Amino acid sequence: MILSTLRIRNLALVEDLTWSLKIGFTCVTGETGSGKSMILGALKLLVGERADKSLIRNGTDSCTVEAVFEAKPEATHTLNSQLLEWGVEPCEDGQLLLKRVLTAAGTNRQFVNGSPTTLNVLKSIGASLVDLHGPHDHQSLLSTDLQRSLLDAFAQADQARYEYSSAFFKRTSLQRELESLCGDDAAFERECALLAHQVQEIETANLQVDEEATLHARYQRASQGRRILEVVSQLQMRLLDSEDAALPKIAELSRPLRELERIDPNATALSETHSRAVAELEELVSELQRYADAVDLDPQRLQELEDRVNLLETLKRKYGASIEAVISFGNEAAERHRKLSSRSEERTRIQKQISAVEQDLASTGKILSQAREKSAPLLAVKVAQHLADLGLGKAKFSVSLVPLPRPGPHGLESIEFLFAPNPGEPPKPLRAIASSGETSRIMLAVKSALSEQDPVALLVFDEIDANVGGEIAHAVGEKMSSLGSVRQVLSISHLPQVASKADHHFVVTKTYEDSRTISDLQEVRTSAREAEIARMLGGKSDSALALAKSLLQERKGSKRP
Repeated sequence: MILSTLRIRNLALVEDLTWSLKIGFTCVTGETGSGKSMILGALKLLVGERADKSLIRNGTDSCTVEAVFEAKPEATHTLNSQLLEWGVEPCEDGQLLLKRVLTAAGTNRQFVNGSPTTLNVLKSIGASLVDLHGPHDHQSLLSTDLQRSLLDAFAQADQARYEYSSAFFKRTSLQRELESLCGDDAAFERECALLAHQVQEIETANLQVDEEATLHARYQRASQGRRILEVVSQLQMRLLDSEDAALPKIAELSRPLRELERIDPNATALSETHSRAVAELEELVSELQRYADAVDLDPQRLQELEDRVNLLETLKRKYGASIEAVISFGNEAAERHRKLSSRSEERTRIQKQISAVEQDLASTGKILSQAREKSAPLLAVKVAQHLADLGLGKAKFSVSLVPLPRPGPHGLESIEFLFAPNPGEPPKPLRAIASSGETSRIMLAVKSALSEQDPVALLVFDEIDANVGGEIAHAVGEKMSSLGSVRQVLSISHLPQVASKADHHFVVTKTYEDSRTISDLQEVRTSAREAEIARMLGGKSDSALALAKSLLQERKGSKRP
């Protein structure tokens, strides 16, 4: 994917900026303090890095950073599948939209394709989109974890490493399970006895998932049986058995209704309604009698229902908040008891599984090691070639693979980049010997060597050329330009030699409006670009301008096909 649009609002010195980017190598320059770092700051927010509300422009309540990434059709399907797993909307028309909002109140929100999401999801997406290298980020190259990942990427061994890691962690899980079966015998006996009691108590109860509501209803009815019969008796009296009972009086209404019907035939409907009412009341009387006949006043039955209710409540207090949870606890306890009861057999079973997994671990580890052993010298040669281009032709670079005494979580060997900056010196770990300027160039050389394997499409370099100059600066610019032929490269630089090699050149300027400082970004071409290169060379004299034209002419002469 490529970054096509970046919009920044109220971030530091930037009030409102919309930047349209292109493929290839883009360089951003400007005076010190003009706000070049705002671009890196905006991108860091979009890839999920920690936010500081001091970044919000003074006098405003929030700042917003938005980006549009465009994917090729063949990459959209895979991306959308991952987005759906993260619970966000898929891409439309191959566009991925990221947005981050910071407020002065400390509230942070992030969105992917318009869907609100978590910072961790944004960080996961950002890691696959942008590779950031600031003034100190090249120090990450000193990490052996990163060095191992870079070698595996060059060796195209990601699948082999995944299979090895899966086998390693499966073995670890089985070993923990085996350890749990090899504890103190007295503790083992106590646990077995407890589990047996729990299982028996739950199984004896013969629980049904849906019985609780029905049981409580039956218990309530049985415990209030006498009161129910009293209420039913009162209803029957009022309906039928008393001197002023409702049903006989309502039945007597039939005579005047029939007389009314003789007078007015249209009153027939009233008689019909009366007949239905009488029939409904008669049915109510019958239903009340049937209801009363069903009431159980047996004290033994009431006691049984009460005992059952108490049993369910006791089990819920001990094993779970619901009957379903109690049943689940019982099933788990039964399985655990089964395993402990057959501890010897279970140990044998797990040991066989461990043996099988260890065979997988050995075979997948061998495949991974072979890929690394084959690729390590090839990577070293490619990095050395790029280092030569960057003025480190006499330095020695190699990739060390040292077998581990036992399989580790990442393979059968430790991996470390070795470096010898001067002839005649033995190579030593990169972390112990390289200067910051050398490490920056090694990072650029490694990225160049991995340009075809690295899946991250946007490389951002923020003044990693700070410790180089002269011909080396020319080489750094050429290397970034070469990377730009296969990747989208963005460099924030102070070196005219680097800026002159860019396909696209943007300048950050700082202006003052209404007593406020505002940073702006504009693309420079032809004479404006020559003037900016001349400024970077030290001034706008005729000699500086001539040298700027010469640098740009060199770029045209060596422009990539």
